[in-house]
Amino acid sequence: MAEPLIRFRDVRKAFGPKVIYRGLNLDVFPGETLTVIGGSGVGKSVMLKMLIRLLDADAGSITFHGEEITTMKERKIQLVRRRIAMLFQGAALFDSISVGENVAYGLHEHYREEMTEQQISERVDWALSLVGLPGIEAMRPSDLSGGMKKRVGLARAIAVQPEVLLYDEPTTGLDPINTERINHLIRGLKKALDVTSIVVTHDMKSAFSISDRMAMVQGGEIILSGSTADFQASTDPRVASFINGVAPVNEDVETLLRA
Repeated sequence: MAEPLIRFRDVRKAFGPKVIYRGLNLDVFPGETLTVIGGSGVGKSVMLKMLIRLLDADAGSITFHGEEITTMKERKIQLVRRRIAMLFQGAALFDSISVGENVAYGLHEHYREEMTEQQISERVDWALSLVGLPGIEAMRPSDLSGGMKKRVGLARAIAVQPEVLLYDEPTTGLDPINTERINHLIRGLKKALDVTSIVVTHDMKSAFSISDRMAMVQGGEIILSGSTADFQASTDPRVASFINGVAPVNEDVETLLRA
């Protein structure tokens, strides 16, 4: 098996008294789509943000191509963010600028000294075409549907031609047709761009549709990582109840209210 592209080792993170990770260990391999599942508030999005240092880990090691992320200087982190792009939950578009300017944002941020405005414009057109939205550069985010906003956010992420794509709840709030459209894009972009993907979701239908491997977070750690077949065959009641959407039989109302 290939060496991991990304490694989390004994990563710990807390917000005050709330412990998110007490020992996160996870490998991500080149070219795969790894989907991270788990309940709300367990730290799935925190994992992505620690990888690109939007949040700092409290302890442990996070490496990309063998280089330690947690101690990198800001200048080098900026170079990492060229190679690891993120589709934020809700797309996080800037309402005050056009779609084209939104898609070009990362290019101006990371490549303003290396690309001409003509090259940036061509890259924006390429990215929007790749997500099925050619020619909408002049539109405003407020003119777009929820599904279109997600695709514009994805166009912004791929415009920098990253090595790794991070998807934070990419199908949340979408109807079934747009959900499948996003899933189709995730699968298609993996092939078209030869990109490694980490997808955070609680949508089990999507997870089983797009994943090469899956990992489940609970109690501050990974409780299972493996193929989709491994998850479907798991006898761990925590895994089985989550992927089937069924609360454990011994869970009473008080327990649910405290969750």
